[in-house]
Amino acid sequence: MRKTLGRLAFALAASLALSGASSAVTFKIADQGDALSMDPHSLNESLQLSFTGNIYEPLVARDRKLGLMPGLATGWKQTAPLVWRFDLRRGVTFHDGTPFTADDVIFSFQRAGGEGSDVKTYVGAIKEIRKINDHAIDIVTNAPFPILPDVLSLWYIMSKAWCEANNAKLPVDKRKGIENAASFRANGTGPFRLKSRDPGVRTVLVRNGVYWTKIDSNVDEVVFTPIGNDATRVAALISGEIDMMQPVPVQDAARLAQNASLKIMQGPELRTIFLGMDQKRDELLFSNIKGRNPFKDKRVRQAFYQAIDTEAIKTRIMRGAATPTALMVGPGIKGFAAEQNKRLPYDPEAARKLLAEAGYPSGFEVKMNCPNDRYVNDGEICQAVAGMLARVGVKINLEAEGKGTYFPKILSRNTSFYLLGWTPGTYDSHNALFALMASPGAGGQGQFNLGSYSNPKLDELTAKISSETDQGKRSAMIAETFRIHADDVGHLPLHQQALAWGMKKTVNLVQLADNFNPFKYVVIK
Repeated sequence: MRKTLGRLAFALAASLALSGASSAVTFKIADQGDALSMDPHSLNESLQLSFTGNIYEPLVARDRKLGLMPGLATGWKQTAPLVWRFDLRRGVTFHDGTPFTADDVIFSFQRAGGEGSDVKTYVGAIKEIRKINDHAIDIVTNAPFPILPDVLSLWYIMSKAWCEANNAKLPVDKRKGIENAASFRANGTGPFRLKSRDPGVRTVLVRNGVYWTKIDSNVDEVVFTPIGNDATRVAALISGEIDMMQPVPVQDAARLAQNASLKIMQGPELRTIFLGMDQKRDELLFSNIKGRNPFKDKRVRQAFYQAIDTEAIKTRIMRGAATPTALMVGPGIKGFAAEQNKRLPYDPEAARKLLAEAGYPSGFEVKMNCPNDRYVNDGEICQAVAGMLARVGVKINLEAEGKGTYFPKILSRNTSFYLLGWTPGTYDSHNALFALMASPGAGGQGQFNLGSYSNPKLDELTAKISSETDQGKRSAMIAETFRIHADDVGHLPLHQQALAWGMKKTVNLVQLADNFNPFKYVVIK
């Protein structure tokens, strides 16, 4: 009874803190796509992690310059080669009033590493978490792992009691179409609470009136609306229906910048856009070639690579808002080496010769899966790639669709050829190596290596990189893995896209290079 009354009092305090509707400030934002779930462990996708990161929090957070800062942990230190002590923040409550303790961290570790989770890569290095007391834990890693604090910044903590009471002990599994209460409801510790959720239409957050620290924002309510059509999204900004939109269509950026009531924030993004190919199956799922898999032949992969004109994509499709790349990580990611960033030349004639040498003188057909509401001009990029490959005899059957159906399909590896974008959540090359390039294995290894590219030497080096503390040796091993991957033509990197956010001049916020938008930094004049 005492606990129930306490929670009611907490809810009343939060409600009173949000009262005074006459002076309430609402921030109206639109994106080309929606966050597909409120479950922070269900999809390792930037928009979803950015949005739910306003509701939920990690142990180790990121500041305005993407540096590490205390989150739900006030401090951490390594006490043994495999052991890290984390001191947990006292006086923190979830949005329903229940206290945050070590039990929630241990539960969230088991949930994030368990069945259906899409964020296993963030906890894959952890062997166990030991409870010292309600506000201290020891994280034990499988091997020495010096970048552990960096890896934890996108692993969000959920309430054990709430998940158990709402039958949400397991994550929403988008691959299998399994939903639970955590997809439509939320109970975090973050600066904003979920007020209402209408998937694909509108999601509303309200300020957490009893947040554990000061919020550097005057926003009381956030209204998030997905608007897939570029022209409609632009019109909504110009008319004042919304306060901010992302991304700004590249063809409209200059025009919007000339509007006296608007401003455009542009900058480099850490995301790399690339193409992947099924290299595991003996026969492709979606091709006219039967009994064999063309993508198992390096000559075919290289033919595709050299048939794609990334400079044309940059100038014609991206209007200059892209930087062609030869690597799976870009500038700003630890381990990026500019001297390795040299693409094979665009050469359709060489591509035709490689296909003929591989036994496909007339080319072949293959289906390409592509989102049309996730990355900047993603559908147009795929159309351009299809046209370029057609010139060397490859017929692409393009299937472009919204990410709501696209991600469950490709994450189930129900694809032969696909487009994906990736920002290393740790801002370290190990993340891309472990999640995208290493052979699929335990603990989230290769979880997003959807074509199952595999090279044992790369796997061996990736494991060594995770434990290496000597930065010179570590950088040399990272460079070696990138060389191996490039020699194998393991994936087809295209470019790093640029950020472009449009907003009213009355809006001040922080644009981060990972394309996250923390609402706690938004101020509306």
